[in-house]
This record gives sequence, C-alpha cells and structure tokens, in this order.
Amino acid sequence: MAQSQTFRAWMVDRSGNDFLMEWKELTLEDLPEGDVLVKVEYSGVNYKDGLASIPHGRVIESYPMIPGIDLAGQVVQSRDDRFPEGMDVIVASSQLGVSHYGGFSRYARVPADWVVPLPEGLTLKEAMVLGTAGFTAAMSVLRMEENGLKPDNGPVLVTGATGGVGSTAIAILSKKGYTVAASTGKEEAHEYLRELGAVEILGRQEVKPDPSRPLARARWAGAVDPVGGDTLSYLLSTTRFGGSVAVSGLTGGTSLSTTVFPFILRGINLLGIDSAHVSNETRRNIWGRLAADLKPESLQERIGTREIPLEALPETLSAILQGEVRGRTVVKLSE
Repeated sequence: MAQSQTFRAWMVDRSGNDFLMEWKELTLEDLPEGDVLVKVEYSGVNYKDGLASIPHGRVIESYPMIPGIDLAGQVVQSRDDRFPEGMDVIVASSQLGVSHYGGFSRYARVPADWVVPLPEGLTLKEAMVLGTAGFTAAMSVLRMEENGLKPDNGPVLVTGATGGVGSTAIAILSKKGYTVAASTGKEEAHEYLRELGAVEILGRQEVKPDPSRPLARARWAGAVDPVGGDTLSYLLSTTRFGGSVAVSGLTGGTSLSTTVFPFILRGINLLGIDSAHVSNETRRNIWGRLAADLKPESLQERIGTREIPLEALPETLSAILQGEVRGRTVVKLSE
C-alpha cells in the first residue's frame, strides 16, 4: 500500500505542562519501526487505556503515543515468514499503547514477537471482546490451577466483577465447574453476574479488611483480584490454607496493608499477574486455550459487549475510569 495514504488515529501528547488528546491524520511513515504491519479491524478498551488518556495516569512511557493495548486485524506487510500477508492476527499487551503506538489507529506496525496468529475458534471481534482483560483472566485462573486450585477445593471469589477481567474470570471459572462468588459495588449488576455464573454476590462493604484481625475466617479457595488495595488485604486474610490470590490490577489503590500471617500460618500464594512481559509461546498457549476450553459460552452476549466507532472513544475512556463500563467495549476501526 502507498506510504502516503492517510488514516486516522487517537493520540495523546505532552507539550510543556499541557496534556493533549486529539485526532491525528497519519501516514505509514509516521508509525514506529516493526516487522509486521497490521490493518486493525478491532481494538478493545481497557482500564489501562483510560489511564493513558489522563495527564497523571502513569502508564505512558514516551510521548506522543497512540493508546490501545489490544488490537486484532490482518497482516498487510511482513518481514517475518511466520506472519504472511493476509493472516488474521492478535497483538495484545506487551508494550503496545504504552511505549509503542497502539491499537486506536487503522494501522499498527509492531515487532513480530508480539504477534499471535488468530487461533481457530475465535473471530477477530471475539478476540477483542476477550482482549488483554480476557487474557489476564485466563492467565489468573491457569496460574492458580498450577498452584493447586481445583473445583472441589471450595469457592473462588472474583473482585471487580463487572469489569473486563472480572466478568471474563467468572465466565471461565463457571465453565470449568468452580463455585464462583463475585464482589461488586453495583447493585444493578447482580442479575448480570448471576448470568455469568456467580452463585453468591458480595457488596463492597463485605470485602473490606478488619484492621484488628490479621486473619479472618477462611472462606475462599482462591481469588481473582483486579482491584488491589484494601480488597487485596481482605482476600489475603480470608483465603483458605494453601489457597491462591491472583492479583492483576489497582483500581482500588496501589497500597497493601497486610502481615506475614496469611503466608506463614495458611501458606497463601500471592500470584502477580503481568500480561505485558510473558513469552510469545505463553501468549500462543493462552490464546489457544481461550479459543477452546476456556472460551465462555455465547461469548459476546454473556460477557456483555458494546461496539463503538473510533469517534466514541474519548467518552468511553472517561467512563471506564469512573467505573461506569460493564463487560467489554470494542472499537471497530474498519469502515
């Protein structure tokens, strides 16, 4: 395709003390170096993308930047034989949208080691309904199972249950036969969470730690936690002997107040889930599982999917930071 052909992208930049968010008309020459040029069909909207859209989000490593930590589309140019022209591919997380131009653009040029062929069993849109959030949820469940979690061990609690990681984790755990509890501050979402597979729903006040008790009654065989902060403190104090807590987010804050007791008296496993720096082999394996045994039934309907055009992105990024987005939002880049 012609290098001079223009396309639209959503870009953030800093100029002195000013933080700029604007639409840009770019050409392929404006894109960073990379092995594979992808024509983006869909991108997902994540909490991290919301942080990228504010002055003090602390996720952008260099400016200017096109946010968007997920994308799915077709290869249009490639210097790597693994990814021929016309192949459908996924690029999710890595440094996309953080230190390398991301998915809120019609075209993206990326390193080959970030690229995963779209596995059989997923469409491009379904891949973005899952996106980094779904990948993180799957990785959380698999890491807990590697540390001994089984359905007959007891109930698993999912926090931040209406968000992308939480909603997908509930659907995955339910499909695998786990008894799933969900925590949320949104009373209007209870029916949605039951439809995903939660059998018990806890309010926000029920997942607050008791500062006078370093160990509370042991309830959970495991927990998927994209919230952090006080919620993580609660989980550590209420997880059963030998259980695991997989933490992947910070919507509840970055500080953690705990003691050594959950670890030395109950043998709790605190598992950090980082989807940005895993190997390409791990990415392929997890995406393959998400296309097969970990794929939620009736994926788009069950998770709750909203499709928006690129023009609707700014208000969606604001809404996700305010906790007003349920399930997953995908951006359609194609006309």
